[in-house]
Amino acid sequence: MRLFSELFLRLDQSNKTSDKVNALKDFFLRASDEDRIWALAFFTHRRPKRQVNTRQLRTWCCEKSGIADWLFEESYQSVGDLAETIALLLPAPSSSQEMSLAYWTEFLIAMEQYPEETKRDKIFWAWDQMDKDERFIFNKIITGGFRVGVSQMLVTQAVSEVFKKEKTEVAHRLMGDWNPAKTDFRQLLLDDFGNSDGSKPYPFCLAHPLETETESLGSPSEWLVEWKWDGIRGQIIHRKGEVHIWSRGEELVTEKFPELVQMAKTLPLGTVLDGEIIAFQDGSPLPFAVLQKRIGRKTLGKKILQEAPVAFIAYDVLEWETKDLRQSELVNRREKLEWLKDLHVDSKLVISERIIADSWEELTEIRSQARTFMAEGMMLKSLSSAYEVGRKRGAWWKWKIEPLSIDGVMVYAQKGHGRRADLYSDYTLAVWDGDRLVPFAKAYSGLTDAEMREVDRYVKNNTLEKFGPVRTIKPGLVFEIAFEGIQESSRHKSGIALRFPRIQRWRKDKSIQEANTLQDLKDLLKAYGK
Repeated sequence: MRLFSELFLRLDQSNKTSDKVNALKDFFLRASDEDRIWALAFFTHRRPKRQVNTRQLRTWCCEKSGIADWLFEESYQSVGDLAETIALLLPAPSSSQEMSLAYWTEFLIAMEQYPEETKRDKIFWAWDQMDKDERFIFNKIITGGFRVGVSQMLVTQAVSEVFKKEKTEVAHRLMGDWNPAKTDFRQLLLDDFGNSDGSKPYPFCLAHPLETETESLGSPSEWLVEWKWDGIRGQIIHRKGEVHIWSRGEELVTEKFPELVQMAKTLPLGTVLDGEIIAFQDGSPLPFAVLQKRIGRKTLGKKILQEAPVAFIAYDVLEWETKDLRQSELVNRREKLEWLKDLHVDSKLVISERIIADSWEELTEIRSQARTFMAEGMMLKSLSSAYEVGRKRGAWWKWKIEPLSIDGVMVYAQKGHGRRADLYSDYTLAVWDGDRLVPFAKAYSGLTDAEMREVDRYVKNNTLEKFGPVRTIKPGLVFEIAFEGIQESSRHKSGIALRFPRIQRWRKDKSIQEANTLQDLKDLLKAYGK
């Protein structure tokens, strides 16, 4: 556990890619195979089920530390992170034993069988074996809040360099439904690799935002131009008589889309499609909010299936008759895709439309109408491109339309997490409705570190009220909020919800009286609402 806690701290304390990769390499070189597999599990979101709730942890920390509940809450509000608060408040350990990450993870998993009193005794004993940093990581694992600023691609890079494997192979090995409690590290990463697991998806090929003028890309005829849809990126797999549906986040979502399963059963065996799961009806996309209605449901009744119908907009064929097609040119894979649709007519299978134009100027004009098609912009893919792993600059671009924006006044602030745990970095913004400010969005990204520290000072010097970790702030700061979509919402005071709100810039040039109004939001809703 000490080695893993050192890794976490190194990753959390640096923003440099090289530092993060070196920290990961050091860990994988020094750790046991048992700890390596659990580290991979945490970095790829395969965390064990929580066996202790936060209420119990708070109570037990107060008991072991001999402090009152109110003092714990004050400490928590100051620190901003539950796991770190507990680690700081606990008394020094009465003994110390060096146990592995695998030991403590399996220790927590085994607690499922115990009553609450036994869980308490075991957690007390565990805390007594660890130093402060180890306790911090242990608490993070307990609460399910283990998050660190490192991408799966960096983990893949580090593993590939340590064990002399191709990054593409490592990425593919890490995909799928493997269980860290039942998987051997060497079998997963190092032994001869074959696609014996019929459910295993391929690593997704991702696009970079377009960073150059379109004219520098050459002729539009050299590119596959498609709409960029607002849904769930996914892969549909039909192998060995079974269908598996994966999201880009490596979540197996087969049971959430029974109509897509039925469609996929008509595909030839040994077929893998890449595309977008999208709310869809009568040949047209529906708002993402419709898709959200069914995403979080454990059971899907007839009513929700009717209210939130879906289709799969296919972009690519990755496997055909069990043959991996990813290295063939996109133009050839596209021909397979179009042939497949002609052969298998199903309303739930939609082929992504190819947008044809003679010039980039014409495409720019078509792109400006993206919101009327429920799209976020366009995708540009070189017709000669292979299907790569992750983001490869140059072959695939996302050419998004400019976001919508509104100027709002900060009215509430809350401390962040991780590196931002000591800063007020999460803000609630409001617009004017007559002479009162109505909250309409929360945002916590978009400012520089220096700007965030400046806002933090303002918050601390202009607090009007405290509600737990949240502070009511004297209105005085205006921020431009960018967002991708807007829709009606009965859950928000403003009656409006925004899609992906974030801070575009700090409007130091504007007074709070110059911020936008609720009517401005309603006008945007009327013009662009979904």
